[in-house]
Amino acid sequence: MRSRNPVFSRRGFSRDNGYAGFSTAPQAGGPAVATQGNPYAQPTGNPYAQNPYAQNPYAQQDLQHGAPPQAPAVPGRMTLDDVIIRTASTLGVLVVTAALAWALLPVDDANISRSYGIGIGAALLGMVLALVQSFKRKASPALILTYAAVEGVFLGVISSVVDNRIADGAAMQAVLGTMAVFAGVLVAYKAGWIRVNRRFYGFVMAAALGFILLMGVNLLFAVFGGGDGLGFRSGPLGIIFGIVGIILGACFLALDFKQVEDGLAYGAPREEAWLAAFGLTLTLVWIYLEFLRLIAIFSSSD
Repeated sequence: MRSRNPVFSRRGFSRDNGYAGFSTAPQAGGPAVATQGNPYAQPTGNPYAQNPYAQNPYAQQDLQHGAPPQAPAVPGRMTLDDVIIRTASTLGVLVVTAALAWALLPVDDANISRSYGIGIGAALLGMVLALVQSFKRKASPALILTYAAVEGVFLGVISSVVDNRIADGAAMQAVLGTMAVFAGVLVAYKAGWIRVNRRFYGFVMAAALGFILLMGVNLLFAVFGGGDGLGFRSGPLGIIFGIVGIILGACFLALDFKQVEDGLAYGAPREEAWLAAFGLTLTLVWIYLEFLRLIAIFSSSD
């Protein structure tokens, strides 16, 4: 059964145990046996196939010769190209709307209040859209792309504020930092240096929950008490929590890669590629914002 938490569920391809097959170690294009750890290879637990051996190309085996299963292309099954195209589309929409917001919503003294208000409104709307998609049973491409567009407006405004009023070049530095983290986690994951299992999953979920609750308390103190709240997002503590936030974002990237890999191995339906794009976009936005905040803190302390 899928988790419905938009931040922590990393919604993807698990159907029964919620861990996307973490109890097994399937590889894309390799064998995937019909065991309890394979959510797509159970006669009762696989909602996409009545016969796991007839429908799941990764569960077919030459029982007479003991040959390893093959991975033929099957219409309607998710492929890596599907994930790449959907993710590129989602991020492309986000980048375009961010650029338009940067250009059309000036942050000079005369307009910053209006622009900042639009940015905050876009952030709240993006949160609502993310929640709606997270509670839906199926991916909605229109909803995901709308979320990306709205989130892009928020990122464009906040990036323009930091870049033009706090630290020149901050947006590009944050983009480069996000790309570096993505590339680093991908290399580490493919090399086997990061092992995503139940223990890793549980640790990341607990750490992220504590992090977000702490930041929420800090925000409440800032709203009702003024200033920087408890100081968790500014000064030396802000730097520490910013680094922690980036590390957590990197851990979520590893979870995203694992779910994509399991979805490919277990023959997830093609529409699940939109959920992969949605999860990756959420994670990359998180990492980018943490980098942007860190850059702003370092520039303010100079």
